[in-house]
Amino acid sequence: MKRWGLLPLLPLLAACSSMPFGQGKEQEIEAARRAASVQKVAPSAVADDGSTRVAIDGVEIVRVAFKPGVSSATVENLAKQAGCSGGPGAGLVTQAGPVEMYRMACGDGRVLLARCELRQCRPVALK
Repeated sequence: MKRWGLLPLLPLLAACSSMPFGQGKEQEIEAARRAASVQKVAPSAVADDGSTRVAIDGVEIVRVAFKPGVSSATVENLAKQAGCSGGPGAGLVTQAGPVEMYRMACGDGRVLLARCELRQCRPVALK
């Protein structure tokens, strides 16, 4: 008999489930207007390291600080064999570990990328 006591409440529960919850359409439009009217601060033209910010297709280019690694001298010798010289030398781009990537800027504008695995280095790209 206790089951029949909930039967009259079913239409009420069905009516509540069909009611809209949340913000009305007017409130959503007003919130969108407020969000659009907020003035956004333009980013500074100078990066944290003091250099000029560069963006290509809306993506900011982040400069990596020069950091020598264990195999920097080996990569510099590889670069010299490929006809690449000049610049500060071969800098470590990835974390130090068993597999490392090095980058060296040539004097003529090309860039040498090298991959070193357990101190055995080979050039990946010379662009």
